[in-house]
Amino acid sequence: MQDQAFKLVALLPIKGHSERVPGKNFRTIAGQPLYRWTLDTLLSLPEVERVIVNTDARRELKESGLKEEGFGGRVLIRDRKPQLCGDFVSMNRVLADDIEAVAADIYLMTHTTNPCLSAATIRRAIAAFRDARAKGKADSLFTVTRIQTRFYRADGSPVNHDPDNLVRTQDLEPWFEENSCLYIFSRESFRATGSRIGRQPMLFETTKVESVDIDDADDWTIAEALLRYRQGKGSA
Repeated sequence: MQDQAFKLVALLPIKGHSERVPGKNFRTIAGQPLYRWTLDTLLSLPEVERVIVNTDARRELKESGLKEEGFGGRVLIRDRKPQLCGDFVSMNRVLADDIEAVAADIYLMTHTTNPCLSAATIRRAIAAFRDARAKGKADSLFTVTRIQTRFYRADGSPVNHDPDNLVRTQDLEPWFEENSCLYIFSRESFRATGSRIGRQPMLFETTKVESVDIDDADDWTIAEALLRYRQGKGSA
């Protein structure tokens, strides 16, 4: 474990293999490798003192131009341990390894597959978590997408509404989908649950646009269109 403890460290896991979109982390999207969108966003935030890249693809990162020395010591590339590699290893085990290696007051975890997540939204989430934590109202935060629509089971039976007594969808009880864009937690919270979501989590809503997660080819098309649009608008 390192002696120095940071106030806020970002955890950005990057693996080489991808089943549904082969090599997606290193494929060019809107002008640069996918992982660079999230990495550059994190590095644009002064609140983030260091970004930990846990990877089994150091060669691919080097070939794509990522060098630790190019970011003033703010990026640390950690080789993923063999026992933590593979598509069926829980991400919590990977995070646990990083947390034990790099001390911090707060950890922020995000994915390369959320390239539309903005620095402004991350900054608001950090501020919201710090405020809630100081008041004893939260030990962790995760982002969600609000959903208000009619759901059905596979057999056609309604889940959250009465088809014989229709109400407007905006009047239905909102449900919240964990969208995997962002998690914020302390070392104590993680150790208590072994998970990035603690025992007293805070839900933080993000827009559908920023919550796009690239799982398949359709997601890639949508994300690239949104990134191109953002480039055209000149927004960060």
